[in-house]
Amino acid sequence: MQIGRGGILGSPHSEQRKPSLLFNRQWLKRRETWLVVLGVLLHLVYMLSIFDIYFKTPIVHGMDPVPPRISPPAKRLVLLVADGLRADKFYELDSEGQYRAPFLRSIIKSKGRWGVSHARPPTESRPGHVSIIAGFYEDPSAVTKGWKANPVEFDTVFNRSRHTFAFGSPDIVPIFCSDLPHSTWHTYPHEFEDFASDASFLDQWSYDQFHSLLNKSIDNNKLKQLLLQDSLVFFLHLLGCDTNGHAHRPYSSIYLNNVKVVDHIAKSVYNLVESFFKDNRTAYIFTADHGMSDKGSHGDGQPANTDTPLVAWGAGIQNPRLLVHSSHSDDGVRFVDQHKHDMPTPTEWGLSSVERVDVNQADIAPLMATLLGLPCPANSVGNLPLGYVNFSEAEEVEATLANTKQILNQFLRKSQIKQSNSIKFKPFKLLANYSSVLDQIEDLISRRDYKSAMKQSINLRSLALEGLHYFQTYDWLALMTTVTLGYIGWMVFIILHVLQSYSSLVETIYEKKSHVAHLCKNSKKIYICGCLLMGTISILLFVENASLLYHAYVAMTVFLWTHIFSYFTFIKAVWKYVSGRKFSYILELLAYSAVSICILEFLVASFFERMLYTWCFLIFGVVAALYVFLSIPGQLFIPIFIWSACWFLSMFTLMPAEIPDNTHLVVASGSIIILIGIAARWFDLSTKRNNYWLRISNYQKQKSRFPMLFHLQILLVALSSGMVWLSSSRRAQEQELLMLHQLLNWLLVGLSMVLPLFSQTAPLARLSSIFLGFAPPFLLLSIGYEALFYGVLALVLMSWILIECAILHLSSVKDTPAYVKNVEDDIGIGHHERSLQLLDVRVPLIFMVLFNVAFFGTGNFASIASFEISSVYRFITIFSPFFMAALLIFKLFIPFMLVICAFSTITKLIQVPRLSCYFLVILFSDVMTIHFFFLVQNTGSWMEIGNSISRFGIMSAQVVFVLLLFALTNIYTKDIQVVLCAYYCCCCYLGNHPLDDCMTCQAIIIQSISPCIHARSQDFYSSVLLPSHCSDLPQGG
Repeated sequence: MQIGRGGILGSPHSEQRKPSLLFNRQWLKRRETWLVVLGVLLHLVYMLSIFDIYFKTPIVHGMDPVPPRISPPAKRLVLLVADGLRADKFYELDSEGQYRAPFLRSIIKSKGRWGVSHARPPTESRPGHVSIIAGFYEDPSAVTKGWKANPVEFDTVFNRSRHTFAFGSPDIVPIFCSDLPHSTWHTYPHEFEDFASDASFLDQWSYDQFHSLLNKSIDNNKLKQLLLQDSLVFFLHLLGCDTNGHAHRPYSSIYLNNVKVVDHIAKSVYNLVESFFKDNRTAYIFTADHGMSDKGSHGDGQPANTDTPLVAWGAGIQNPRLLVHSSHSDDGVRFVDQHKHDMPTPTEWGLSSVERVDVNQADIAPLMATLLGLPCPANSVGNLPLGYVNFSEAEEVEATLANTKQILNQFLRKSQIKQSNSIKFKPFKLLANYSSVLDQIEDLISRRDYKSAMKQSINLRSLALEGLHYFQTYDWLALMTTVTLGYIGWMVFIILHVLQSYSSLVETIYEKKSHVAHLCKNSKKIYICGCLLMGTISILLFVENASLLYHAYVAMTVFLWTHIFSYFTFIKAVWKYVSGRKFSYILELLAYSAVSICILEFLVASFFERMLYTWCFLIFGVVAALYVFLSIPGQLFIPIFIWSACWFLSMFTLMPAEIPDNTHLVVASGSIIILIGIAARWFDLSTKRNNYWLRISNYQKQKSRFPMLFHLQILLVALSSGMVWLSSSRRAQEQELLMLHQLLNWLLVGLSMVLPLFSQTAPLARLSSIFLGFAPPFLLLSIGYEALFYGVLALVLMSWILIECAILHLSSVKDTPAYVKNVEDDIGIGHHERSLQLLDVRVPLIFMVLFNVAFFGTGNFASIASFEISSVYRFITIFSPFFMAALLIFKLFIPFMLVICAFSTITKLIQVPRLSCYFLVILFSDVMTIHFFFLVQNTGSWMEIGNSISRFGIMSAQVVFVLLLFALTNIYTKDIQVVLCAYYCCCCYLGNHPLDDCMTCQAIIIQSISPCIHARSQDFYSSVLLPSHCSDLPQGG
């Protein structure tokens, strides 16, 4: 492989040192400090943009209630919600052919209507109850409160009732009743929610409270008078199924028995109410907030979680209907969980002969409100399910029209708010004539054309729902365009900075002109125009009452592009330079860009499918091994080693993200780490002098200041493995981990991380010491296969270094002096560093792949919840969420530290400024950030929403995250000494003495061997300070 002779877009061209070089470098240092600060600020501001785009509350206030113009069929309503009850477990027969819910099944067949209520993810308790009682789905802005509460007040059926009585969980009932003056409610203590016992007693508790309420009314005349009023709601929250499902799984006997308990409570409530009121004016709704997966979890959109039972009977509810035929056709309509309408009833439910009416979960709220003759909740988006109500045709139209007007009022309120704050308002055109449509419906009702009136009402309701979505996403285009342009501007700015500071392009284009003077030329007018544009947009946003963050998004984007246009002359010169090159060069540039984008898109895809890394390393191992085999004949061991390391690493992303406990594997991994350390030590000391190994081995056979350091590190790794076994054994025997054990673990971690600072400075020696130094904390924080991953990752990092050595070796053999030339006239290039080449983009790209593998090899990149908390018990046994999370994060950092240490060594090895590669890493990270910005989702399970935010947030934080890790690892890598060339120095060339005995040449070694050992042509000697006895070195020697 031939390495290009030029910089990224140019060729080095420094014939003399410019007087202003020191000033230029000081200017560059200030500029890069400002650039990092700008990057942190930009990513922080743009990270907040997703909350203005995706997570804005849909709730508005100020709408007038719309009561239905009908006589309410029910005076009171009983709402029974069995938390976590799956539809299939409720409806199906048990293994003995008996009904699990015989009472409710008799209701289905003789007195009421039934179906499946389809919940929309996230299928959690709070969003599910909000859908049932308030009629709208999860408020996306609830993410700002950790999904624990709705951040905006909302209307409910309870609000509209005359009085609400509620009994149940302290996590649910207070959400709706704590601020409701016309409510009576009681909850049991949190301590009752015990996963170690049968939780069905919680359901019995709720029933007992309800029973007690009715009994008290016998002696309490005021309470009795209240109970005899109309528009009452009784709410019983039954948590037993949810708790037992989590603890014992939904196919367990405890869960299935809880279904029978729930049915018995429904029967008891019905009998109690009917005997107390004796007026047949009570409506009953039985349903669930969400289901339960076979693993005992919920939250996502799987049918086991979204399908919940719905049984309604009593006043205002139709009687069951027998099915005449059982044909089912897909009409293309979907419920909120994307399930089809008119789905066939499973035969194992035994209800195929009874008509089934499925609904969306939010439809239950308008159903309850209509049965009581109340206005639908103001924020409801549910559609009244006419298949449940026992109304005349006129009443059905009136109820539907009231439901339509309630949704239409939300639309009109949102339209009014947006219009009052917009200079150029764009209305929802499909509802421009809504008032005439309402008049038509009223006219049709007056003429008793109920069929046409119903059709128009339903159509108007659908358009109102579309209009709500329109205004919910009204600002999306402008905001997403602004933020996207800001990210693109930031990336262009980084590219310009790298070209100006770390390539030889500026010297090539402008030759001897002052760099800084050129960059500052003719920029005042552009900055003035940028300020005017920013001021104009800010005034417009102020008039529209936009939030301060809107101003920040625009200001950041305009600021970046103003700076970019200030470099217009430079950009024009670069374009002229590139367009003047050969077509093959342009193709090469495009090829590198295309490959880079493909790799970055691969990394994006890997966030969703870890197994992609398996194919990646299987293929890369073969290609890399073949390249090294062809580049370095006679070194068969190296390609075999590279292929084996990549192959071993490819297996880890096939393993489960939830790491199973395996103490024996952790202890065995400690032994493997020791063997790797010993092999590296032997290899470093026994390697013979040759062109390939001299770059990374102990080239001077340095005598360590601490001869026993290596043995001490091996001992610490062995002790850590022993402590892993001891701690796990005591825990398995349910014995307490002694304080002495914890202190010893802390001592092992602290001492092991300090020792690498005292190791030899040759690359292999220092990296081996770092590897052994971070092994004890990683072992002590491991519970399974991730301990083995640590050693395999180190082998792959060593393979990366060997590949870079092969590339350097090949370039040296092919005689490319321009590649190694020290271009100190470029302001970003330091001593023994060169300008960047087009091929150098491989280094940050490989770094990003390995950096992501450091996460994906042992868990889920986007969620710390996938990492087992039991791994911290060897350090702390008292529950402390903050401290435990800190230990888990520290564990995640350890593989990163290894990757960045190898990365830093490689930048020294190939003689490129590490900061230039950092900026390229940020550039590539932001390509991925833009992608994840468009993949953020505000629907789905909490985990899906949270993961989408995490992916975007993690990539946005790379500008700080990577820089912080660079600073930490610099403590270990700053004094690594790298041989710049594998050729012997001039003295060795003449056969005087070997390199490690050449005291004259050692005298000119500062941080690395002087470029004199790399001289291969006479024109390079002038830039090298050669000892006097080397003057007779022949040209080309």
